[in-house]
Amino acid sequence: MAETLGSLIDKLTIKAIREFHITKSLAGEKALTPKKEMQRKLAILKRQKISLQEEIEIFILRAAQGLVCLRDEKLKLYNRPEQMGKIGNVTTLSQGIDALCRKNLELWALEDEARRTDKPLSYVGQVKRKIDLTNQQRNDLIDHLDELLEQTVKKQRRAKPARST
Repeated sequence: MAETLGSLIDKLTIKAIREFHITKSLAGEKALTPKKEMQRKLAILKRQKISLQEEIEIFILRAAQGLVCLRDEKLKLYNRPEQMGKIGNVTTLSQGIDALCRKNLELWALEDEARRTDKPLSYVGQVKRKIDLTNQQRNDLIDHLDELLEQTVKKQRRAKPARST
């Protein structure tokens, strides 16, 4: 799959969530992983975030020049059609980014819930169904961000006056 704005933003939001949890873990006293290892991971994560932020900036500039693929829709065949496209009224890139951030937070919480060992497997199965639906919405938001960027770029190109020779 080619990188798109949606996929890059998705990666950045996940890294931000990881950074939050690692920082929170470092501040706590009951960390499962030794602090030195967590600090090493946090340093790596911060470098990865900077690199990804730079990649997003370059992608946007290249998108404006028409040099990158703006959309690469996922073709998931295992989700029920009635679950697809349930992302609400997202009409701007900033709304889409916000919705994707919230969806990744929701997904993270559900994944934590599915890892609980104090609950029966039937409970984990119910949580897994929620994870599937939430992940579908996450993928729909990624695709929608790409669609919104494509619309924005096309609108900008139409509005740009032609150069005279």
